[in-house]
Amino acid sequence: MIQYIGKRLLSALPVLWGVTTLVFLAIHLVPGDPAEVILAQSGGSSEALEQLRARLGLDAPLLVQYVRFLSNTLRGDLGRSLFTNRPVVQTIGEQLPHTVQLALAAMAVAIVVGGALGSAAAIKRGSWLDNLCMTLAVVGVSTPVFWSALLFILLFTTTLHWLPATGQGSLRHLIMPALVLGLASSGTIARLVRSSLLEVLSQEYITVARSKGLSERTLLLRHALRNALIPTITVIGLQFSFLLGGAVVTETVFSRQGMGRLIVDAILWKDFPVIQGVVLLSAVLYTLVNLAVDISYAFLDPRIRHE
Repeated sequence: MIQYIGKRLLSALPVLWGVTTLVFLAIHLVPGDPAEVILAQSGGSSEALEQLRARLGLDAPLLVQYVRFLSNTLRGDLGRSLFTNRPVVQTIGEQLPHTVQLALAAMAVAIVVGGALGSAAAIKRGSWLDNLCMTLAVVGVSTPVFWSALLFILLFTTTLHWLPATGQGSLRHLIMPALVLGLASSGTIARLVRSSLLEVLSQEYITVARSKGLSERTLLLRHALRNALIPTITVIGLQFSFLLGGAVVTETVFSRQGMGRLIVDAILWKDFPVIQGVVLLSAVLYTLVNLAVDISYAFLDPRIRHE
């Protein structure tokens, strides 16, 4: 297992390098000059513009900027923001905990709701409960996040006055954003749990276990559900990676700090170091989550072993 983890980590290095290179090239091909954006309000002269570009290192050839960026990244230095002059690592470190908190809460909601709907639909296949659960799953998947967020604000804040609409800092501020993101992800999980459970429940070993007199609850919890979780965990891992990258719409609607708002602001202001730092961190988190998902397969299914 340790050897497998080491191989996966090594294979992830070219992926991280490729992502970093593509982002570096993409943001430098976008029209516009960050130095001009910085001096736009002050109306600096062309001489001041050239001095600023030289100070920021933007006057160097693209290849030189790229080599400098890779060298600094390997040392753990992601540079400084072009606008706040603060270290990018510090800026990301302040915003990442907010996104992690929201992502964990949202995935908890998605797993509980999606797992319950999918299990109930599979057990009562073809019944009104199956149709109801799948209808709710489709509604959750197809409803835009910004629309459900506005509906939640209208219901729980404007009408019932139960929860604050914006801000953060307490559990009450986290409930609505977590519900909005969690319910959006629960639909996909519910449909996958249902299909996986139906496939597992049709297997011969389930029929044999049922003929031995095992209760349906025991069959579901000890045999069927564990094997059905393998494809579901893959989807959970992918969605969790997406949430860690930054839930842009949700953080914007509920006025929350986080990686989503940070990357949007950085793109609008052409803050190259911040953009590169956020994308690189997202790629690292995505790789680590996928590695954790692969390792979990061996614990869920004894037939799967990594050497």
